[in-house]
Order: sequence, then C-alpha cells, then structure tokens
Amino acid sequence: MSTFELKTHQIGRTYSQPHFFILNKGQNSGKPLINPCPNCFVVTVPTEEEKHTLYHLSMMLQIGGFYAYYLKGSVIPFISINDCRNTLKDGYTSLLNESKELQKHISIVSAISRKEAELQKVISKMADLKVSYIQSLFHKKQNRATKGNKNLINLLA
Repeated sequence: MSTFELKTHQIGRTYSQPHFFILNKGQNSGKPLINPCPNCFVVTVPTEEEKHTLYHLSMMLQIGGFYAYYLKGSVIPFISINDCRNTLKDGYTSLLNESKELQKHISIVSAISRKEAELQKVISKMADLKVSYIQSLFHKKQNRATKGNKNLINLLA
C-alpha cells in the first residue's frame, strides 16, 4: 500500500521527498499540479514511482468528477483536506489489488492527455493563423485606401 502524506502547502516551503500538488479551491479542485500555487495541498511519497502513480490517479479522480462530489462553498468551491485524502486513499485501495491494471490505465490516460495537449497546441496555432490572416486582409485594404486617398489629394492639389 502507498504511504503518502497530504498536507496544506505553505508558500515558499521546499520538499526533499518526491511530491506533487493538488489544487484545493475552484471548479478544478483535485487537479494535480507539478508546480505549487497558493491554494493547494502537497502530497509527499517515498518513491518517484508512487508519485507517478498517485499523480495520475489524482488526475483520473478529478477528471472523473470524484473530487467534485465533496466541493463545499457557494462562491468559491473548495475541497477539504480530509475529503481529498480519503478520496485519494479510497481510489488507490480500490485499484491496489489490480496493480498491473492500474499501471495500464495510467499509461492509457497519460497517452490521451499527451494527445490532448498536442491537439490544444494545434488549435492555438490555428487561432493564431486565423487572426494573422484577418489582420493581413485588413492591412491590405488599409494600404489600398491610403493610396487612394493620396491620389485624391494629388488631384485636388
């Protein structure tokens, strides 16, 4: 069984053990993070392998909406540290007996996430291309209008 420790992250604190962070406020509560933010928990584990497993398990739980069930608060929703800990622990123990299956699921979700990131980059580049095309279209029209105005000024002079 994984022995992880979940605590509230204190800004400026560094950790020597393998660790990752879990967002605890907002609609993305439960989302695992590599870098800390002001509203997050820190998960420390003894090995990098456990970090990798728990990171991706937390990602699966967040995407699956398992953390969302425990959100509290009307203006800014948040998840409590105990609810986060228990959800992560329950998710891990339910898949613990199928260790090879868990690794298989993690690799599939990781591959999907990588592909999603690639597609997001393509979408971003397509949006940039669209903006550039539209700007160049209007820039050409402005140049024609400016040349036309110069010709009109020359005729009037």
